[in-house]
Amino acid sequence: MRSSNISMISTILSMSPLNVLVRCLFLIFCCLTTSALAAKTRHFRWDVGNILWSPDCVENLVMGINGQFPGPTIRARSGDTIVVHLHNKLHTEGLVIHWHGIRQLGTPWADGTASISQCVIKPNENFVYRFKVDKAGTYFYHGHYGMQRSAGLYGSLIVDVAEGEKEPFHYDGEFNLLLSDWWHQSVHEQEVGLSSNPFRWIGEPQSVLINGRGQYNCSLAAHFSNSTSKLCKIKGDAQCSPHVLRVLPNKTYRLRIASTTSLNSLNLAIVNHKMVLVEADGNYIDPVAVENVDIYSGESYSVLITTDQNPSMNYWVSLSVRGRKPNTPPGLTILNYHSNAPFKLPISPPSKSPLWNNYTHSKIFTNKILALESKTSKPPTRFNRRIYLLNTQTKINGFIKWSINNISLVLPSTPYLGSMKHNLKGAFDQISPPETFSNNYDILKPPVNPNSTYGSSVYVLEYNTTIDIILQNANALASNVSEIHPWHLHGHDFWVLGYGEGKFSEKNDEKKLNLKNPPYRNTAVIFPYGWTALRFVTDNPGVWPFHCHIEPHLHMGMGVIFAEGVNRIKNIPDVAVNCGLTANLTKNT
Repeated sequence: MRSSNISMISTILSMSPLNVLVRCLFLIFCCLTTSALAAKTRHFRWDVGNILWSPDCVENLVMGINGQFPGPTIRARSGDTIVVHLHNKLHTEGLVIHWHGIRQLGTPWADGTASISQCVIKPNENFVYRFKVDKAGTYFYHGHYGMQRSAGLYGSLIVDVAEGEKEPFHYDGEFNLLLSDWWHQSVHEQEVGLSSNPFRWIGEPQSVLINGRGQYNCSLAAHFSNSTSKLCKIKGDAQCSPHVLRVLPNKTYRLRIASTTSLNSLNLAIVNHKMVLVEADGNYIDPVAVENVDIYSGESYSVLITTDQNPSMNYWVSLSVRGRKPNTPPGLTILNYHSNAPFKLPISPPSKSPLWNNYTHSKIFTNKILALESKTSKPPTRFNRRIYLLNTQTKINGFIKWSINNISLVLPSTPYLGSMKHNLKGAFDQISPPETFSNNYDILKPPVNPNSTYGSSVYVLEYNTTIDIILQNANALASNVSEIHPWHLHGHDFWVLGYGEGKFSEKNDEKKLNLKNPPYRNTAVIFPYGWTALRFVTDNPGVWPFHCHIEPHLHMGMGVIFAEGVNRIKNIPDVAVNCGLTANLTKNT
């Protein structure tokens, strides 16, 4: 113990009881005041509208913020309050923005989910998002209305540790890599195709973007390719010019990596540079060295790299497609050692990526991610309620949909948060959704009866209880097809207790669940024909979607709604939920 602390304790002990009480209260006040003064309120003013942009060297219509794509990066410290003054400059569309990974403690109406936490912000209208960022980490934001994420409505949100605090690892500098995929077909065409009979799939994206930059119909590494792709000739100031990572030799750098892809799972690698994983979805993990990183839509990581290679050379940073047959060329940029020219092409080819359908590689990587026990709370040892969610591809009146326990999600016109707070029974389906599926269901074959139904019902969860979710994957409509699905939970982090093959069995699989050091995350993948077990505590009053983060899958109904402690929520702004039946209620009062 420090001598100054011993002296202070001795002084306090020598005082009268009244003086001791006064001194203690004064010290508490000082601590609280210092913390409050350190936290800041950070204001941002955004105009959201369509702009002409060339993300992959082909000009297209892009949804931008303040005339730029991707949107501005928000940077704050843990404990800060973010205030975004948003103006919708879209001529014919509403919009909302979701702050992915921010739990919205005490501000569930700021989650930015259309028809769930708020009304859509109409053209030429304003909305103010105000929320606290309570935990350091790598996050991002994106549109959550229709498929506006696919249209380019996204950006980075970085939360540093609070003043006076330190990360549990050292680094000399950092880079932010926001990953996305890009189509030349408009989002509206994609949406119409997905809702058509016959069904029209969106196809594979034309390019993979790193910080909104990619290259179509050419390659930076064409001279290493066996294909007929031509070498890209791009001016350094072009909108599609690669985001070069400029580094000094013999330093340690933090790469903050977040995936806002609409479809693709990706694998990131850097030639001759190992990476050490240290953060996942805003939570510290036990450091683990890897050759490459699998990252699914909705996930974020921090990795550390050491620039200990030949400093006279540059090195490729590459992104390849995982889980889907890669008709999209790899995304590329350059790790540029000082004092090489930024666009000096590396002399060795990009890293050889794992085969797109090498799920063994994916599972080995995923199982390496464990919580840093000194910084992560352990999960409760028992659950109060367990819900099984079967992921299936189905049909409704001939239209192809995705369903959970045979229900394809449709959202009501009145936000759940408003209708549940005001007890409006006619706003959404009141029947409780299924909590499991038939034991006889064969997950290895297409459904015997492919027909399902639409639904808008809610899983109402008791406040401050422990919930288990068993995500169960299955065969799609076509034989021998089961896809990867990354699932994201709003308003919470969850413990990922485990992954497994086939159908989950309480008898055989329960004992395999990790209750010692499971990773704490907000997004988790479910592998083909497998299961994933999650656990979380219902300690955040609100209405929270839980859904596949693949944009067309959510559009086709792949999600559910959780609600907890809605009666505890105070002071919901009228502007957030004043639409649909809630608007009529407001008019009548």
